Amino acid sequence: MSKHISETPATQLLKAHKVVFTEHAYDYLEHGGALHSAEVLGFDPFMVVKTLIMQDQAARPLVVLMHGNRKVSTKNLARQIGAKSVEPCAPEVANRHSGYLVGGTSPFATRKTMPVYVEASILELPKILINGGRRGYLVGIDPIVCVDLLAAKPVQCALDD
Repeated sequence: MSKHISETPATQLLKAHKVVFTEHAYDYLEHGGALHSAEVLGFDPFMVVKTLIMQDQAARPLVVLMHGNRKVSTKNLARQIGAKSVEPCAPEVANRHSGYLVGGTSPFATRKTMPVYVEASILELPKILINGGRRGYLVGIDPIVCVDLLAAKPVQCALDD
């Protein structure tokens, strides 16, 4: 028996677009990240996708979707998107851009419309788990939804964790 999750802006958007998704709730752990959620839910961390809010040299925000067990090479990312530099946003800045709390950031229905970049190998997976807009809550979707709904552009910027 899974506990019922109230809707979030992310799940409302997915439902509005008739996206089929599964819900996966877990006990959120501060700084536990994707590795913690993968472990407690019993999924490969490669399938659990982190939503990272970053910014370029002009402080323009962008979203990066990355495997739970990989880091982003900000150098490679900047080169591929034509930026001088890319760095993670401070948590309070990320919260302001996304409208979600860090640890509960979904790429869907963000407060600000931001360009979205997805690690190319994520799109090869049959299914991914990605934040559903609340800490301790993931949704399982076909990764192509990220391209269809977010116009996510594939990039290659993964570093082994």
